[in-house]
This record gives sequence, structure tokens and C-alpha cells, in this order.
Amino acid sequence: MAYRTYDPFQQLEALRREFDRMFSGEGGGSRQSWPMAFLPGRAARMYPLINIRDDRDNLYIEALAPGLDPNGLEITVQGDTLRLQGEKQSISSDIKPEAWHRSERSAGRFARTLTLPSEVNGDNIKAQYKNGLLKITLPKSERAKPKQISVDVQ
Repeated sequence: MAYRTYDPFQQLEALRREFDRMFSGEGGGSRQSWPMAFLPGRAARMYPLINIRDDRDNLYIEALAPGLDPNGLEITVQGDTLRLQGEKQSISSDIKPEAWHRSERSAGRFARTLTLPSEVNGDNIKAQYKNGLLKITLPKSERAKPKQISVDVQ
């Protein structure tokens, strides 16, 4: 009988490969089903960071988007899909790349597409941008609002 020597690094490498397989979409589920917070490199590319909430009448979206020119934002709604597009300008093009010690603020064009949790009325959407926060109010369509049903007592 041959004995194998335990190699913890071999086990860690196998575990790393398994995680890579799961998060790449090859693990049987879609990539969307895994929380991106576990993958800071990928999460950093999701821009802007977004919160969505609702009440009876509206959906509210808050997008953390500092450094944008709000006039360059394109916000579109089609069906149950919201798309945010724009461009975040670089800090300064005068600085040589070799002068940077650390650069964590991204720049360039972005597009973020979200599936909305309910149908919206596209005619009355409002958007405001203040202090780096984009707030979008999307009125729900009448079909998406809960209906109160009265009970007839006999």
C-alpha cells in the first residue's frame, strides 16, 4: 500500500480552482446568482453602485456616482429594464502614468442595466443628481400596484 504525503497547498489550489469554476459561471448556476461582494475585482467594475427600494406607488433608485457630468447621463427604461450610461472623466490627463503611486478611482464610459422588480410608468420618471448621488423615481404602473379587495359580508 502506497501512502501519500499530505500537501495543504495542493488542497488550497484545488479549492481555489473550484471557486474560480463556480464564480465563472461554469458551476451550473448563472453568474448573477452569486453575490458579487465576494469578488472585489469584479464588484469594482459594477458602476455606479445602486440601491433599489419601493413603496406602494414608486420604485426608488439611488446610484452612487461621484464625479459625473449629469448632462452626459443617459437614463432609459424599456419594459422592466433600466439602463444607466455615461462617462466618468479622469482626474487629470496632465499627470504622467509613472507618477501615480496608487490609482483606485476608475474613469471612462460605463453602462449599467438593471431588471426592475415591477412594471413602471415610463412617462413620469424623475431623476435628480446632487452631491454625487443620482436619485431616480419611477412610478409603478397601475397593473403593478396592489389592489385592495373588499370583502362582502352577508
